[in-house]
Amino acid sequence: MVVTGRAKKRLDAMIAHSPIASVISNPRLKDNPIIACNSAFIELTGYSADEIIGRNCRFLAGPATEPWLTETIRSGVRRHSSVLVEILNYKRNGTPFRNAVLVAPTFDEDGELEFFLGSQVELVPDAPTTYANRRMAAALAVKRLSRRQREVLAEMAIGHLNKQIAHSLSLSEQTVKMHRALLMTRLGAATTADAIRIAVEAGL
Repeated sequence: MVVTGRAKKRLDAMIAHSPIASVISNPRLKDNPIIACNSAFIELTGYSADEIIGRNCRFLAGPATEPWLTETIRSGVRRHSSVLVEILNYKRNGTPFRNAVLVAPTFDEDGELEFFLGSQVELVPDAPTTYANRRMAAALAVKRLSRRQREVLAEMAIGHLNKQIAHSLSLSEQTVKMHRALLMTRLGAATTADAIRIAVEAGL
């Protein structure tokens, strides 16, 4: 699938410049294949873009990947809801790694499911990126936002676009854009994908 026009711009804005390994998949295609990935994902997994595009994200699974966590992810996809799990995955060279995987839906302007965002953070024991530490840092970051910014972030986390957020919160789209820009700056989020991940890690 070739993504063009506004959809391509949205995908680029979501993951292209994120320091977090990220992919976009298309649930409208058979087996929900990956249609875009960023350089951080390539670096993390060791796979080339050609080896990634067109495959389902489960290609990172291996012999010791926990099947119940795989089912948790599948359940979130079926329900079109965000899910965050710590699961054992494998790099291209066979090296296993603990992976904090986020899968979150995004919707089009008509409210129909459009894509899934997937982002991955390698968890190194005793490092600042441990699961609990990331959740704590995210919660503190979100707490520093204004009430309205948290409301906008929560809407972003469930995949809503500016138009849908504006309708849900009874705001103008311009006001939503202003809050969105401010909250991303305060969170230190380079992309929409980063902001969504922080929101989910914080429990929004």
